[in-house]
Amino acid sequence: MDQQADTAGPATGQGRKLTVVVVGLAAVVVAMLCVFALPAINSGPHGLPAGVTGPQQSTTAVSEALRGDAWDVTVYDDEAGLKAAVQDREVMGGIALAPGRVTAYTATAGGPQAAAALSSAATAIAGQQQADVTVTDLKPFTEDDPKGAGFASATLPIIFGGMFPAVILSRLFTGHSGLRLRLTGGIAFALVAGFAVTAFLQYGTGSLDGDYLLTSLGMSLGMAALVTTLLGLESLIGMAGFGLGAVVIMLLGNPLSGFASGPHWLPDGWATLGQLLPPGAAGSLLRANAFFDGTGAGAAVLTLAGWVVFGLALMLVADRRGARAAVPRPASTG
Repeated sequence: MDQQADTAGPATGQGRKLTVVVVGLAAVVVAMLCVFALPAINSGPHGLPAGVTGPQQSTTAVSEALRGDAWDVTVYDDEAGLKAAVQDREVMGGIALAPGRVTAYTATAGGPQAAAALSSAATAIAGQQQADVTVTDLKPFTEDDPKGAGFASATLPIIFGGMFPAVILSRLFTGHSGLRLRLTGGIAFALVAGFAVTAFLQYGTGSLDGDYLLTSLGMSLGMAALVTTLLGLESLIGMAGFGLGAVVIMLLGNPLSGFASGPHWLPDGWATLGQLLPPGAAGSLLRANAFFDGTGAGAAVLTLAGWVVFGLALMLVADRRGARAAVPRPASTG
């Protein structure tokens, strides 16, 4: 009887553990589905900045038609001002109204979905006014990659370019003695990989069109933000810290980055969070450097630099803690 009770106890404990694991994993899967599906389901223009110019009566009518959560409309004095605003990234695109003519000025490289939505709006307005419609893309993707497939694919080397070296360096150079080697290796990898990936996308596939040095440095900064943060978490907390950072990057940073669509295509809260995480900031920086001559890159640079500093701070704390642990304690005289 006692023997049966002894065997039943461990079996019951194992069963409870199995139940917790199964339920926990199911909850993780549902959470992953929510993070990936909800932003996609609710995607669309959200406060998308657009410009309009033309006769006052016409611009007022268009502003009223586009009023709502989807658009943020600014009226410009003339077409030259509207075109300059699109090129300077003050707006994602704009509509110029004239008697018998409607012109949509878009910037596909700034966000293809936004450009398509603006073109559709211009076509609808032209239909109502029985006018001709023209779409002029002021900032397109490159001729070699007109759909921006290469640019959109850059999210993977940026994310994995931060994760892979962090985990490999952590395994090769362990403990407090290897901390500085891990940091040196991570920074060196970010620089080499940033220049290599940019060279492939710019000269190999023709997907990027910007100053190579500037774009490469931006790519390297994005990878450095990821690798230093992950190395810092691992140095301070162990592999559990690395796992936590990797989960945040993959489950939040990746789907909320707006890498292919641009942040204005995600709901406001999701978009803001995505741009504060390294993948979203890295994507915005790459877009600015590769197609807009660095215009609008400031916020992304500050965000990524903040993550680098955060990772370095974690490693500094881990370094000091390891140094204190390595100091031998005086022998007891008692």
